[in-house]
Amino acid sequence: MMMDVKVSRLPNGMRVVTSAIPRVESVTLGIWVGVGARFESLHEAGASHFIEHLLFKGTKRRSAVEISQAIEGSGGYLNAFTQEESTCFYARVVCDQAWTALDVLSDMYRHPLMDHSDISKERGVILEEISMYKDQPQHLVQEMLGEALWKGHPVGRPIIGYAQSLSGMGTRDVIDFMNRMYVPSGTMVALAGKLKHEECVEQVRKFLGMVKARKAPGYRGVTSRVGIVREAFLKKEIEQTHLAFGFRHFGRHDSRRYALRILNTVLGENMSSRLFQVVREKHGLAYSVNSSFQLLDDTGAWIVSAGLDRKRHRKALDLIVKELVRVQEQDVGRAEFKRAKDYVIGQMRLSLESTSHQMMWVGDNLMSHGRFISTEETICLIERVTPEQVRAVANQVLRPSQSCVSIVSPDIGERDKRWIRAAVARL
Repeated sequence: MMMDVKVSRLPNGMRVVTSAIPRVESVTLGIWVGVGARFESLHEAGASHFIEHLLFKGTKRRSAVEISQAIEGSGGYLNAFTQEESTCFYARVVCDQAWTALDVLSDMYRHPLMDHSDISKERGVILEEISMYKDQPQHLVQEMLGEALWKGHPVGRPIIGYAQSLSGMGTRDVIDFMNRMYVPSGTMVALAGKLKHEECVEQVRKFLGMVKARKAPGYRGVTSRVGIVREAFLKKEIEQTHLAFGFRHFGRHDSRRYALRILNTVLGENMSSRLFQVVREKHGLAYSVNSSFQLLDDTGAWIVSAGLDRKRHRKALDLIVKELVRVQEQDVGRAEFKRAKDYVIGQMRLSLESTSHQMMWVGDNLMSHGRFISTEETICLIERVTPEQVRAVANQVLRPSQSCVSIVSPDIGERDKRWIRAAVARL
């Protein structure tokens, strides 16, 4: 489990982090930029994700085809993602192609073409993506939940943006946003695999060291003044009722996050969890039921999601609430508690066998916490969690005043809404 992680900073403020894994024959490298959906104003909603797409459309040196061929031509893999607080575009290649991949990613970062025609076409692609999500109730219910948990705040907006904001975003708007946000002090290059740290630093300096230093952008924080809408209902002609039941809570720097991780595993992370066993296995009310949590800098959310029998969604919500009440009233038993801890630690160990996951681990660590948190430190803090702490965090997080129920259903009426309010009030 020991990770050979080293961090350096270039004179322009850009960081380089490496995790050396001598036994493998690959390298995964990613350029992380500290910008995401929460950095956007309402009329810029979706800009970070839009730029992520546009970086693959070509540079001043390479066409879109040449970008993909440079990586895939030697068996490599190229992709990207946008989150609330960061964007990452990355490649996994055989180790002797690492500097070619870094050249390609650096070219995308420094010299994207941003052609007016490409922007227009890609806007159309993303507008179709938005339409696709509107047709997927399991996605739509999550979008509704986010907007309700953080009313009127950028954190609650969909990362993809809105049709109206994207339609109003011109070429100059996109370029100006990128120029403001893509700065060295907010950028990090993360590499994992068969490599040497000093050589990585030198190569990053060669490709990105000349980028002019500028101040990193900021974003609007989440305070108690950011409201929560307690209910979000949408009637839609679909076959199932889709439910998302969320609770807004603390951010990623809170020490309770380790107890929250165990709580989530107990309640709904896997097939052994209480919600899966009760709602699906025992009562057959859902094909899909699970829980998850999100941790941002200054806020977070714990969420139960389910696709339910449209005629018995009341029964399913009643069972879910009973399990949430039970975990607040009783400590998790010794055997169940041990299984949850072993699952969390085992998942971490399994994931870190790949260079891709190690790059994600070190990259996310530095972007989120400003330092590398070792697996040994993380495991130690997980091992220290007690059943009493899990029960305490359940009582602190699972509060009706911080909750929202989001439902997309063909059969949602006023009587259902009143019943749902009464069910939630039992917490």
